[in-house]
Amino acid sequence: MVLEQNLSLVNKIDRLLRWGHWFTFFNILLALVVTGSYFLADPLPQSVLGWAYLLVTWLGHTAFLCFLFFIITIFPISLIFPYQRHVRGLAAVLATCGFVALIFDAYVYHSLGYHAGSASYEQTLDLLRQQVVTNLRNFVLITAAVGALLLSVQLVLSNFCWKKIARLSHSGSGKPALVILLGCFVLSHLLHIWGDASQNDTITRQDNILPLSYPATARTMLARYNLLDNSTTAITASGLQQNWLAPDALRQKPVQLSCAAVANAAPLHVLLLPKLTSVQQQQLKQLGLRRMETHFAPVAADQALNNLLYADMAPNKPAEQPAWLSQLPEAYVAFEATASWQQQLPWLSTYSNDKALLHWHFLDKDTDLTTRVQQAAEGTVLVLELSGHSDKFALGPAAFWYRWPQLQQQRISDVTQHLDILPTLLAELGCFNQQNWTGDNLLQPQSQTKLNIVNNQLYSFRKDKMLLVEEDGSFSVWSAGTAVRLEQRLDLPMLTDALKRLPSQQQ
Repeated sequence: MVLEQNLSLVNKIDRLLRWGHWFTFFNILLALVVTGSYFLADPLPQSVLGWAYLLVTWLGHTAFLCFLFFIITIFPISLIFPYQRHVRGLAAVLATCGFVALIFDAYVYHSLGYHAGSASYEQTLDLLRQQVVTNLRNFVLITAAVGALLLSVQLVLSNFCWKKIARLSHSGSGKPALVILLGCFVLSHLLHIWGDASQNDTITRQDNILPLSYPATARTMLARYNLLDNSTTAITASGLQQNWLAPDALRQKPVQLSCAAVANAAPLHVLLLPKLTSVQQQQLKQLGLRRMETHFAPVAADQALNNLLYADMAPNKPAEQPAWLSQLPEAYVAFEATASWQQQLPWLSTYSNDKALLHWHFLDKDTDLTTRVQQAAEGTVLVLELSGHSDKFALGPAAFWYRWPQLQQQRISDVTQHLDILPTLLAELGCFNQQNWTGDNLLQPQSQTKLNIVNNQLYSFRKDKMLLVEEDGSFSVWSAGTAVRLEQRLDLPMLTDALKRLPSQQQ
């Protein structure tokens, strides 16, 4: 009697496990539809090898995800609680929850460029909050409809697999499917090992596309956003790849200004000096100006001018005036420059108008700042130090003092850059770039991570944290305010958000 009961229990478990395998197989086919959408969020491969790796990793990794879900959920339930009706129903509910989570992760990946998880929970919650706030009714209806449809499909699959176990087992399709899926899983790993060792960007750029796959590295992200120069493979003695930036990675961004009339606008005065001494900074403080807590600029003067006057990271020729100047209404801007500045920027002398709304003053370091600030008593005043100061980085802190009530009300605690100055000034004049600047309008702060690329080093900032990516793909995390190194892993959401500022990602 006991033997018959044990055999009956063994038969129940055996039938449940066979059913579970077929239920998982059909869910793999269903999951392939969802996981295939991940690849549509990024540029598709341009080579046969890239397509081959995409195919095998798509099949192999999707099968791995579904089988892992089976091992964690349905398998232990079948052993502990071998009652077919309850197990089948519970499995359908669990599979529905799994698909809802997978679809939500795909939505996050398409929207943000990275997966939902502990490292991106703030961005994921913000994205979810936006959907709830903007259109709560549609959000609830769509979520309920998708959940109900998935549950119906899972119940049908569960019932079909249970009734057709014998026919499915004798169909002869189980072993070939297992061989194909397992072979794709193994082959994808072997190809990735080879691609990682040979630094084949066609393969490694596909890291982290699918959930729970290979963790992305800084080099992977650079390849994914087409920043690496594949035409150059020479390695120096120190192991660094030369000319790692692709030729068009930092191409000059187009400028398309549209300006609206601004009534009774107060004049804006920008005072630019090569360097501010401690005495001058004390004078500015006594005059009531405030200092921006953490403002960064390139250490090299030519690159600092490029960030400030062109609001761009792409190299420009100082002898050529910025594109935005010719698009401003007449008499909007005027320049005052000493002889040394005019030698560097000869086009400055062509813009002179005492009644202009925006006045740029290019001054020498020994200028009497107190007098110059007092002369602009009725308007907004910004005093900027041209170059940043740093012995470690190509980008460093630079003094930025201002008397601007609107800017003071923002209470900015994030890092600001020279890249932000021009968009802020032009926005105050009612002029907006339809192509988006690399920097931000400081009067309308954004939460997106800031970006700068100087001397083949990529810098991204979020609040006080600075992520530095070197030309060999290595990274380090620093405190922007204190320049102290932080022992933190790669912040993938932070780097991804920064790379979205590139011109190629905004078209």
